[in-house]
Amino acid sequence: MTVRLDAVDWKILDELQRDGRITNVELSRRVGISAPPCLRRVRALEEDGIIEGYRALLDEKRLGYDLMAFAMVHLISQAEADLAAFQERIAHWPLVRSAWMLSGDVDFMMLCVAPDLRTFQTFVLDITAAPNVRNVKTALTLKQAKDAPVVPLEAGLPRGI
Repeated sequence: MTVRLDAVDWKILDELQRDGRITNVELSRRVGISAPPCLRRVRALEEDGIIEGYRALLDEKRLGYDLMAFAMVHLISQAEADLAAFQERIAHWPLVRSAWMLSGDVDFMMLCVAPDLRTFQTFVLDITAAPNVRNVKTALTLKQAKDAPVVPLEAGLPRGI
């Protein structure tokens, strides 16, 4: 379903990405409309599924998760049922922050956090022991070059919504 957004909607989305805790009064001031229609627009964006939710961004290192790594998983079978079963397994692994199903040599790539190397090594053994896993390759991160948890809304980018 295609949703039509006007300039005010795009401003609302931009402001909420910058600060999800902004009050409706301040949001309405920043986007140039009064508070009641601003709230109606935000609720419509939520109902349309464009705004999926709100959350706090946490610093994993300050919470004791000093290791960040990628785990690249190659499955024995890429049958639909096997892919779905592995995807369901990922949902229950708390060390996995995000995961992607890929085309090519790697079937799944998972961004993982762990408090230490030993914990991550144990987790990799759990992945390797999972049904249908052919092999797991890992890469420990050295430094994060960019972390932009926002959708780019700058002028000139495609807006196919």
